[in-house]
Amino acid sequence: MKNEPQSVVLKTREKWELILEGLVTIGLLLLLNFAVIILIDQAINSNQGLIDGIYQIKQAVTIGPWHLWSWQRIFFIALAIFDIIVVYWRLIRRYHQMQMRHIIDELHFIASGHLDHRVNLKVSGYLNQVIDSINALVDSTVNSMVEERKIEASKDELITNVSHDIRTPLTSIMGYLGLIENGQYENQDEILRYNHIAFEKTKQMKSLVEDLFEFTKVQQTHAKLQVTTFDLVSMLEQLTADFELEAQKHQILIEVDVVQRPIMMTADSGKLVRVFSNLIVNAFKYGNEATKITLSAHQEKTDVVISVANDGRRIPQKDLENIFERFYRVEGSRSAETGGSGLGLAIARSIVKLHNGEIYATSEENETAFNIILPLNTDQEEN
Repeated sequence: MKNEPQSVVLKTREKWELILEGLVTIGLLLLLNFAVIILIDQAINSNQGLIDGIYQIKQAVTIGPWHLWSWQRIFFIALAIFDIIVVYWRLIRRYHQMQMRHIIDELHFIASGHLDHRVNLKVSGYLNQVIDSINALVDSTVNSMVEERKIEASKDELITNVSHDIRTPLTSIMGYLGLIENGQYENQDEILRYNHIAFEKTKQMKSLVEDLFEFTKVQQTHAKLQVTTFDLVSMLEQLTADFELEAQKHQILIEVDVVQRPIMMTADSGKLVRVFSNLIVNAFKYGNEATKITLSAHQEKTDVVISVANDGRRIPQKDLENIFERFYRVEGSRSAETGGSGLGLAIARSIVKLHNGEIYATSEENETAFNIILPLNTDQEEN
């Protein structure tokens, strides 16, 4: 909760500065007024015609014994108003300078390392804009520093996770090749078995390296999209055909459920194929007890909504909140059987973001769905 702004409390020295400023200004104005009065009086007295004109005007506005008009009176009133305005302007100007001095002191305090502090002074006019700009700049700097720390921690985490996921199969490869190298086998079949295990571990490492390369590529801010126009429905049908054998191997039915045909969109078809492929592979690996994978799509105004759903076991809510984080796996899913780099969903999210889209997961008792919202026309210049 933001604290109420505090009024600027002047120091004793500053109060005396204001008093001295006022006294000096009043003294100078009195000298100026005296000089002006003398000059005007001499000018009037040296001009008889001007004296007569003033007398006639004075007689015209006289009622009985009262003179309703006197040039001296009007002149004195005008000088007094002018003097008050000048004194007020000078004091306000000096007061604003003092306020600015306090703002600068606050800024120096923040610059000395107190980044959690904000300028919280009650001022007006342009000084209030100055304070807002300073606080906004400090907030932006703090957010940048926090983001930089997150990026640095994220890099360290990436290195740690990659090192762990590469070291595990690499240790197995070296172990089995070491057995062959040292002749610790009984027959040719055992050599072939050791070699096959090492080969499978090598493929696992290759898959991890490829996913890591793809992830770092789509994470780059200058990544460009190869935009083309294509039919989304045809793409989804082609994907189901490509994964038909894999689906039969897992005893899962894979199908496309689309009412509207065609759905023409402009995007990077190659990258979107990678997104949908990752979601389908994820369903094969982690859709426990699933019997069906359904790819659906429909148009909503200028967007298209795509869903890759399966009827497997429900994913806990706490996992849904983190499932798109790199190297994150649902509890119990990290195993030699499922394998995987843990980057598939992170890559999917990054590609969707490149298309200015949104991806999220929902999981109910009978269906887990990965939903994607994409603009029908992706502006290449925005990427």
